Amino acid sequence: MAIGKNKRLTKGRKGNKKKLVDPFSKKEYYDIKAPSMFSERNCGKTLIAKTQGTKIASEGLKGRVFEVNLADLNKDEDQSYRKIRLRCEDVQGKNCLTNFWGMSFTTDRLRSLVRKWQSLIEANVDVKTTDGYTLRLFCIAFTKKKPNQFKKTCYAKGSEIRRIRAKMFEVMNREASSSDLKEIVGKFIPESMGKDIESACASIHPIQNCFIRKCKVLKTPKFDVSKLMELHGDGAEDTGAKAAKVRKEQMKETLEKKD
Repeated sequence: MAIGKNKRLTKGRKGNKKKLVDPFSKKEYYDIKAPSMFSERNCGKTLIAKTQGTKIASEGLKGRVFEVNLADLNKDEDQSYRKIRLRCEDVQGKNCLTNFWGMSFTTDRLRSLVRKWQSLIEANVDVKTTDGYTLRLFCIAFTKKKPNQFKKTCYAKGSEIRRIRAKMFEVMNREASSSDLKEIVGKFIPESMGKDIESACASIHPIQNCFIRKCKVLKTPKFDVSKLMELHGDGAEDTGAKAAKVRKEQMKETLEKKD
């Protein structure tokens, strides 16, 4: 073929322009419902393509994980350094019923805890709850100066660190193996586990800023709709309010001790 001939080959076909369709017109919103262990039940909305043929919208939502700040779930700005992961277990109407799927600290909070002249001690352990969940808990703690200490540094010996870590394992195993998932999440928020570890380790070496910094759900029991409905039951509003009251009381107690 001669060069420059048949110029129509380089151009598209005539009159075959595609109509521009807004992609959001084919999608719909679903409400994310948090379990009753949190005071704020409506924690956001999520998008999914509408049901089309064999592709069902609700099936696409199951197993979806949402990350929500604890400050939004409990309406308390002081808890903004914790991130809670919620997993969609079931869809009823336009509601995604979620369950706890993990917890972690924000990066800025972890960075603010790390300082010079002190030892950082970490431990992680796999625990099984009474309702069949297998969790991996990560604990973090820092050494502090002994009473009437003038020395600038407060490093712990290797043997002390090993003993503190053993105490962390002991407390985490004890607290988790005697509680169900809902009770364990309730213990994370007021940081009762961290306080128990601090008091248990006081005789070895004084420690401070002891937290369960992260929690992962490794295994879940067989899905049971009735148990999920218990978490999202009619009394959910009351349980969330009760949890908030308990947290306020604990905060008052700690402030009174400081004074």
